[in-house]
Amino acid sequence: EVQLVESGGGLVRPGGSLRLSCAASGFTFGDYSITWFRQAPGKEREAVSCINSSGLTRYADSVKGRFTISSDSAKNTVYLQMNSLKPEDTAVYYCNADLHGVVNYWGQGTQVTVSS
Repeated sequence: EVQLVESGGGLVRPGGSLRLSCAASGFTFGDYSITWFRQAPGKEREAVSCINSSGLTRYADSVKGRFTISSDSAKNTVYLQMNSLKPEDTAVYYCNADLHGVVNYWGQGTQVTVSS
């Protein structure tokens, strides 16, 4: 069974940090591009960061310098290290795996709440 499972969300104070994990089962990341999306209440889902099969990374302007995406092929897991969190980072964070637009998988999401 193919699954993407996110974990690591939670409640954190402004300025704090969290590390999200996206673990794949039933397939290997290999040639996939992995993107972290987020969706805040009442807002559209937006791409936060992605990493492709070559290890190239991209970030939304709103998170540059604060978030870092990385992958561990041995664990078939992609991480999103989030530092200097702001209340506006509050959202459900989703992991997406895409293979050249032909195959696409989504995780179930993990809630991140930044509040004092």
